[in-house]
Amino acid sequence: MMNAKAIGGRKLFCGDAIEKLPRRSIAALCCGLCSYPRPFIIHHSSFIILTAALLLSGCGFQLRGAAALPFETVYVEAPLTSQFANQLKRMVTTGSETRVVDRPADAQVLLHILNETREKQVLSLSGGGRVREFVLRYRIFYRVTDNKSANEYIGASEIVLQRDFTFNDNEALAKEAEEALLYRDMQNDAANQLVRRLQTMKLVTKS
Repeated sequence: MMNAKAIGGRKLFCGDAIEKLPRRSIAALCCGLCSYPRPFIIHHSSFIILTAALLLSGCGFQLRGAAALPFETVYVEAPLTSQFANQLKRMVTTGSETRVVDRPADAQVLLHILNETREKQVLSLSGGGRVREFVLRYRIFYRVTDNKSANEYIGASEIVLQRDFTFNDNEALAKEAEEALLYRDMQNDAANQLVRRLQTMKLVTKS
């Protein structure tokens, strides 16, 4: 049953045009219709906000103070071009009270990114001998010491992640973009794993 509102002595249904009504009548109509039950509608702006929130959570974004790291300052030793190191710095800065400093001497802890590798291996072939699947691997090697490297809090360790990746010669450009996305996802995951390992670290000095 269609909702109706009496305007100017006649009933106006929801489907009627309102362009010719006086402004006061239009205002009265809007106020009146607001009192009627309406179905729940997800507006476009709400959908964008929800999607952004899911993407931020997927990439490891955390509110400040969410990660309780057992040190106040850290220096990340890695090549300037390391995307992993840059992401890890952002994650520590935005997700904890720990400060990332620019000089080793100012840091309570040194995080050494020893190596970062990407591997791509054939997983399966089609009947015609063409590649049908790859396995992608992402490795991070690291260690954690004090600012003089005298005390080693975490010895040389490794984080390894892998993803299976289907391939099609006819979709080469699309598959190249998908491969880059998978590596970026593994990089995000590795940074999250490393932050969690840092949370459980004990600052024990050698006597």
